[in-house]
Amino acid sequence: MRPRAWALLAASSIIGIVAFAWPLLADPTGSASSAHAGDAPWLLAVLLPLLLAVVLAELAEGALDAKSVALLGVLAACGAALRLPSGGVAGFEPVFFLLIPAGRVLGKGFGFVLGALTLFVSALLTGGVGPWLPFQMLGAAWMGFGAGCLPPAKGRAEVVMVAAYGAVAALAYGLLLNLSFWPYVAGSDSALSFVRGAGLVENLRHFWAFHLATSLGFDIPRAVFTAGFLLIAGRPVMAALRRTSRRAAFGAPVAFTSPDAVAPAVSPTGSPVVGSAASPVVEAP
Repeated sequence: MRPRAWALLAASSIIGIVAFAWPLLADPTGSASSAHAGDAPWLLAVLLPLLLAVVLAELAEGALDAKSVALLGVLAACGAALRLPSGGVAGFEPVFFLLIPAGRVLGKGFGFVLGALTLFVSALLTGGVGPWLPFQMLGAAWMGFGAGCLPPAKGRAEVVMVAAYGAVAALAYGLLLNLSFWPYVAGSDSALSFVRGAGLVENLRHFWAFHLATSLGFDIPRAVFTAGFLLIAGRPVMAALRRTSRRAAFGAPVAFTSPDAVAPAVSPTGSPVVGSAASPVVEAP
């Protein structure tokens, strides 16, 4: 990744952290059903241009080319298709099964953009556009970025490492999404509710109790499914992505040669073959 792409990714992440955390430091109004209804459209309007800017910056500096952008589109479409049959029922979300190997093989910036783009496309396909969408995009983007940050490993050790990361990342994804709407949950008279005006530590303690009581039952199956899929099929998927990357030759310099430098094709009789560099094609009368 180039410095310009790093700066854009840092800006996207800082905006995302502020979007997740500001209700803890402010006095949010509304209900759980209308959480972030006012600020989510603005967050999405800022996030999408930043993602496009990351891709354009990498294109301008030669880190990406047309083939890698095409692969980004194909993987985003495949990830969106994987999300269609599940709908997140009981934490079953196979979309991360493709996102994490792609981030591992193709890098941090690719994984970040792929995660956000996959969730955006799948939301358009499933009608899941709402105030929660920018937060889902950021969570998936950070998952793809983290996969690209994993240390070097080979063979079975790499598969186990990627599967362990997938389990932890799936748990963290559910935690972040809970944080995005928890302060708006109605009621302030229980140990699970956000307390307006209370200290940050106290509210975080309430949030942890809320998370354990409400959504951990969805997050654990998500982590188990993701880790299981990666243990079973992670190695062939990463091998296929690496083979695709090698054959597409991302970043390979393009060299042009003159026709005179190309050796002519010669037939068994010793005469140049029609259509070769030394014998242009001539139409018969």
